[in-house]
Amino acid sequence: MMRLLTVAGLSGLLMAASARPESIGAKPYPPTEITMKAGPGPAQRWVDSVFNSLTHEERIAQLIMIRVHSNLGADHVAAVMNDIRNVKVGGLVTFQGGPGRQANLVNRLQATSKTPLLVAVDGEWGLGMRFVDSVIAFPRNLMLGAVQDSGLIYEVGKAIGEQCRRMGIQYNFSPVLDVNNNPENPVINDRSFGEDKYQVARHGVAMIKGMQDVGILACAKHFPGHGDTDVDSHHDLPVIRKSIASLDSLELYPFRRAIEAGVASVMIAHLNVPAIDNKANTPTSISYKTVTEMLKKDMGFDGIVVTDALEMQGIRKYYSNGQESLQSLLAGNDLMELPSTARGSVQAIAQAIKKGLISREEVYSRVKKVLLAKYETGLANLQPIDPENITADLNANVLPLRRRISESAITVLRNDNRLLPLSGVQGQQRIAVVAVGVDGGSNTFLTAVRAHRPDVAGYVFSPRQTEAQIAGMVKVLKKDYDAVIIALQDYSRRPANNYGITRAERAVINQIQEEMPAVTVAFGNPYAIRYFCGSPTIIAAYEDDSITHRAAADVIFGKLQPKGKLPVTVCENFPFGTGLTSLVAEGPAQALQVIEPESVGLKSAILQRIDSLAYDMIAKGAAPGCQILALKDGKLVYQKNFGFYDYSQREKVTDSSVYDLASVTKICATTLSVMRLYDEGKLQLDATLGTYLPWVRGTDKANLTIRDVLLHQAGLVSYIPFYKETLMPSGWPDTMLFGPHQDSLHTLRVAENLYMQQRYVDTMFRRILDSKLLPAGRQYIYSDNDFIFLGKIVEALTGQSLDHYVRETFYEPMGMETTGFEPRSRLALTRLVPTEFEPNFRVQWIRGDVHDPGAAMFGGVAGHAGLFSSAGDLGVLAQMLLNGGSYGGTQYIRPATIQQFTGYHSGISRRGLGFDKPEKDNASRKDAYPSKSCSLQTYGHTGFTGTCLWIDPQANLAFIFLSNRVCPNGGSNFKLSTLKVRENMMETLYQAML
Repeated sequence: MMRLLTVAGLSGLLMAASARPESIGAKPYPPTEITMKAGPGPAQRWVDSVFNSLTHEERIAQLIMIRVHSNLGADHVAAVMNDIRNVKVGGLVTFQGGPGRQANLVNRLQATSKTPLLVAVDGEWGLGMRFVDSVIAFPRNLMLGAVQDSGLIYEVGKAIGEQCRRMGIQYNFSPVLDVNNNPENPVINDRSFGEDKYQVARHGVAMIKGMQDVGILACAKHFPGHGDTDVDSHHDLPVIRKSIASLDSLELYPFRRAIEAGVASVMIAHLNVPAIDNKANTPTSISYKTVTEMLKKDMGFDGIVVTDALEMQGIRKYYSNGQESLQSLLAGNDLMELPSTARGSVQAIAQAIKKGLISREEVYSRVKKVLLAKYETGLANLQPIDPENITADLNANVLPLRRRISESAITVLRNDNRLLPLSGVQGQQRIAVVAVGVDGGSNTFLTAVRAHRPDVAGYVFSPRQTEAQIAGMVKVLKKDYDAVIIALQDYSRRPANNYGITRAERAVINQIQEEMPAVTVAFGNPYAIRYFCGSPTIIAAYEDDSITHRAAADVIFGKLQPKGKLPVTVCENFPFGTGLTSLVAEGPAQALQVIEPESVGLKSAILQRIDSLAYDMIAKGAAPGCQILALKDGKLVYQKNFGFYDYSQREKVTDSSVYDLASVTKICATTLSVMRLYDEGKLQLDATLGTYLPWVRGTDKANLTIRDVLLHQAGLVSYIPFYKETLMPSGWPDTMLFGPHQDSLHTLRVAENLYMQQRYVDTMFRRILDSKLLPAGRQYIYSDNDFIFLGKIVEALTGQSLDHYVRETFYEPMGMETTGFEPRSRLALTRLVPTEFEPNFRVQWIRGDVHDPGAAMFGGVAGHAGLFSSAGDLGVLAQMLLNGGSYGGTQYIRPATIQQFTGYHSGISRRGLGFDKPEKDNASRKDAYPSKSCSLQTYGHTGFTGTCLWIDPQANLAFIFLSNRVCPNGGSNFKLSTLKVRENMMETLYQAML
């Protein structure tokens, strides 16, 4: 198996280079593959030459790694020197000290060693984990687990790798791939990316690739999974009583993904797992069944296998004096880390070879594997570490990344009563900060809050205070302030003793929350939120430092929208994946959860066919790009973007791209509003247009029923090209009606530099009222005019414009940031995907203005068109409908109403009330719509610009496809339909279920 590992070439760009880089990561490093199997060439020659220069015992010693500190004095250094000079150990594991001292010490040790030393570090959150006084640490993995963008995790891995290179380190015992599904875990806990195996695998692989792309050996640990324990293996041997099937479905999953991705190394934990090996007193680290049979043979790993520290009590209580190294080697490990004695380890292994317990050839093959790793990581051309400015270099990339992590991880779990964001206007809200858990002194969180509101008052409730002091504090807060920010700080990362949070501290937080508006921020391990499950407004901030304090304050005051999702379940009402992404209103309790398709019975390999269909669509010119999203059983199983905004290929489609939905507006804005009004008893299906619209009375449209209008069988003509009568003979818009700027006369934006007089809207409605009318209920005529009327009914009944009503009633409460009308007023133009270059009427690229000319002339807001959205936000809306009208604990529409509107209600068409549906004989039709396998419960709509949203309640499935097939030449491009792109993609979802 190939180990994908970028290393420095032979041009002097070596990881242990002596030249100090101008900035870490400033120079590119050509990609190379490390195979752990040297073929003919320089690598083989170097490995052979070094191997042949060593004695038998010195070869064995290459498999031993000892600890080294730069802060433990002369006796420690002398002992390390002795093992290097006299035992010829192969590697070092660096620990505490200072960067400059360690650089000088490692240089001395490398100069002393007969063979270049493989230098390792346990740097899970960077070198700040070891150089605590001088190097800024990256956040713990649990904070990274709250970040949804694995690309940012890759950057962290790369930055940590650059730190290692600068420090003369070739090997990092990271990342932790343990799935932390036990909140009481005393040793892994916030070192894990979380409780979801897919998230752990995704972030773990990203971290691995980041480190290995700059030439550092990454190490997946702690195999076969240390996440479900309540015993620390540093102190005893944890027992995991799980079946092989259970381990395979959860704990082993991230390791499989890491092996597939080419991780260079795997670390074996000290665990007792009877399902794997029931031999007494046999930790997994010395279990042949674990290391050789499971990891190497069953899972196909042929990289470097290293033990966890052999000085830990998880193994030391059973073996010592070098026997722990021998047992580890016999199990199949390649490197023995931190044994009780280096010399004793070599002697024990040499005796075992002599006794025939393991062959000389097998041991030597592992020695050569280690030597090859040294070659591949640049040690064949070892240069001294340059200590000049080394601390500054190690810190160079940390702060910018830490800021981005904090801004991406802050997680708002609940925002009841729309308390957030707090007002940044001085004097508008009287606000106090209560710091719980600190002993006074300066507080950078209070400073960060005062950057938004200088008038905020500060209070402290320290661990020394008692419950008797709570009432007085709460009385003052209620009397003098309108809202309180409770900062829970300086508590333990470990679950023992309630994370160090006293009974009085828990009580004061809960009492403040009960008696007045308060937002609680947990600056530390999110598991501690278990004590505050009833908090009406609460934020998980994960770390307790000035960078996180600033990011939290920015979220609280609305400068920054929250992006993070809980990486673990902390309460029954705050499960994995909880996190609001909008503070404009109370958001959903749980956003769409991303999972592997197999967990809901879909086959990923079959879903890949959707990718092929998308690429084929683009290659054949059906559309320049698209967003595709699928939901199954309430989970996000597919979300990908393809292609570009247009055929110039300058702007790529991303998750944040926003498309013109065209007629999907009819269901996602107008029908949704009608359903809500029907629920509220404000609208009756058998009432008439004249009932709600006085200006329709006296015309032949007055008696059309709402039911017939929703079914497109009211007899209205399908379309009126309003713009045509506004054109001058030259083909340009009438200058008496349109102007190039918005002013008191020309108030309606139609396009860039084209504004229309409001009075012409009355003319457009007169054209509808005067249009031909066929007998109602006798013929199905798909009509935009039906929904123009319905949009006006919504406005008449609510007293709001359609765009404001749907945004305030649906989109904002559900956190749908991109969904709405007139997107140019809310979103950056770079997010808005263009539709066409309109050769008539507007004569320009249409970007951010509605494609439909009629909707544009209504000012961009109409019942039939004008809505824009990303696929991700439409997924939230689809899930709400699949949930029976409920989302995030709020009931938006009654389930019975959804069933009524989405069923068949016409004897002359396939339509539901507002919704499109499959033909009733869909399964037997040659041209099935919207797909052959969808059930007759399916409902949704398509859009002229190349969009669709389909929901199948029977399959608990939603499919969303957004494109701009009209780019660049309008509606003449029918390839999306002739190629059956949407139909085939949706059908693939059903095929993946088989």
